[in-house]
Amino acid sequence: MKKALITWITWQDGSYLAELLIEKWYEVHWLKRRSSSYNTERIDHIYEWPEIKNRKLILHYSDMTDSANLIKLVSEIKPDEIYNLAAQSHVWVSFEIPEYTTNCDAMGTLRLLEAIRVAWLEKTCKFYQASTSELFGWMDYNRPESWYNENSPMHPRSPYWCAKLYAMWIARNYKESYWMFCSNWILFNHESPRRWETFVTRKITMAVAKIKLWLQEKLYLWNLDAKRDWWHAKDYVEAMRLILQQDKPDDYVIATWESNTVRDFVNWSFEEVWIKLEWKWTWIDEKWYDKATWKYLVEVDPKYFRPAEVDFLLWDSSKARNVLWWNPKYSVRELCSEMVKSDIEKFRKDELLKAHGFEILNQYE
Repeated sequence: MKKALITWITWQDGSYLAELLIEKWYEVHWLKRRSSSYNTERIDHIYEWPEIKNRKLILHYSDMTDSANLIKLVSEIKPDEIYNLAAQSHVWVSFEIPEYTTNCDAMGTLRLLEAIRVAWLEKTCKFYQASTSELFGWMDYNRPESWYNENSPMHPRSPYWCAKLYAMWIARNYKESYWMFCSNWILFNHESPRRWETFVTRKITMAVAKIKLWLQEKLYLWNLDAKRDWWHAKDYVEAMRLILQQDKPDDYVIATWESNTVRDFVNWSFEEVWIKLEWKWTWIDEKWYDKATWKYLVEVDPKYFRPAEVDFLLWDSSKARNVLWWNPKYSVRELCSEMVKSDIEKFRKDELLKAHGFEILNQYE
C-alpha cells in the first residue's frame, strides 16, 4: 500500500485528493494546523465510508512554519508521495500579511524539501508542488506567442504569487541539485461546492442562494470583466495524481483552454434560480437588477479592488494532455449549477435547524 502525505486536506483540493487516493488504496496522512474551531467538514464524510476500515486516513498536527516538526513527520511516515497544497492563498490577504504569506508559502516549501532530504528519502519520495497560473502576470499582447506554457516568462503581481514563484523554483532547484522527483503543477482556477466563501465563485453562488431564499438583498463584487479559466476541482486533483505517476519529474500547465468573465458566472448563477438580470451604467457605477421586480441585486464595490490585478490570461495545456492523457470531465456550466444547488440546500438546512432551535456553528475556516 502506497503512503501519501497531503499538507492541506481541509481545503477543496485536499479533500477531493484524499477521496481519490483512498479509492486508489493509498494510506493517506494529512497535516492540519491546530485551531480552536473545527474546520474538517470537507473530510468528515470520508470517515463514514464503510470501506474506510480497510484503508487509512491519519491526522497529524503540524504547520508549514515548523521545520523540526516537518522533519520528524516525514522521517516517521516515510511517504511515497507528498502533495504540497499548503499555502496562505488569498491574494487580497497577502497584501495585508506579506511576511506570513512568504514564510508559509515560500519557506514552507523549502522546509518540506529539506525534510525529504534530511530523512534520506530523496530517491524514493515523489514531491508535488502546487503552483499557480497567476505567476504569469498580465497578458502581453506584443509577444509573438500569446499562449502561456511551462516555459513562458513570469511576472507575479502580489506577495502570494511572488512566494509561489520562489516555491516553484526551489522545487526545480532541488530536482536538479539532488536528483529528487519534484514536479510543479501550474494550475488555473478550479472551483467546487467546497470552495472557501471568500473566493469570488463561492461568494457569488452563496449570495445567489441567499437572495433566492430571501436571506440577503444584494451581491457586492469588483472587476466583472476579469476573465478566468474556471473548472471543477475534481478534474484537477486527477491531474495531480497523474503527475506523480510519471517516470520522470516535470512541470505542467493544467488548464482547459476556455475562459469566462466574472459577469458570465454571475449570469449563470442567477439563471439557476430563474432570475433574469439586466445592467445599467459601467465600471464602478455598474448595477444589475432583476427584470421581474426591478430590484437591484448586484453592485460593484470599489473597496474590493486590489492594488494590482491580472485581468486575463491565455494558456497552453497541450503538454499535460499529451503526456498525462488528462482531459476535464465537467463543464463550467455544470460546475456553476452544482455550486448554486449545493448552497441552496445548505442554507435551507441551516434555516430549518434554526427554526427548530438548533444553533448553527460556523463551519468556515
